[in-house]
Amino acid sequence: MKTILSGTQVAITVDRLCHQLIENHGDFSQTALIGLQPRGIYLADRIYNTLQKLLPDVKIQYGRIDITFYRDDFNKGKALHVPNETAIDFSIENKKVVLIDDVLYTGRTTRSALDAMLDFGRPSAVELLVLIDRRFTRELPIQADYTGREIDAVNSEKVKVRWKDRDGHDDVIIE
Repeated sequence: MKTILSGTQVAITVDRLCHQLIENHGDFSQTALIGLQPRGIYLADRIYNTLQKLLPDVKIQYGRIDITFYRDDFNKGKALHVPNETAIDFSIENKKVVLIDDVLYTGRTTRSALDAMLDFGRPSAVELLVLIDRRFTRELPIQADYTGREIDAVNSEKVKVRWKDRDGHDDVIIE
């Protein structure tokens, strides 16, 4: 096991990502944040809460989306896919949408999220924010607009993002 980001480094990285979002989206009047279920929501919650502290007078539209039924492997294999909650109570029509996930690996989750998102309107632009980008493992031509850390890991290595809310502490490890 190798630690990629400690808890302190995760906090600094989240803060940096929030400042980058503020630089690019200003008052967030035309922007919506959407966290990807299941694990991207922990980063999305952290990003949203940090932005609310940095911009207390700004209303930021924030939702969560489940991609279970949009996955290209939904009916394959024996594993039963159990959907998570989708909570988007606003239209994304003509908005700039920032999709938020913990790890960008093959790009297939992001592709599924793009399909699922269209049920809520057609955005004017879509950006991707990830905590970890596994650069050389892409199966689809998808790249992040905001990246916490880029890493090189072989396919047999598993990158795990652990969150205080779920796992008791914040860090990123490779096993």
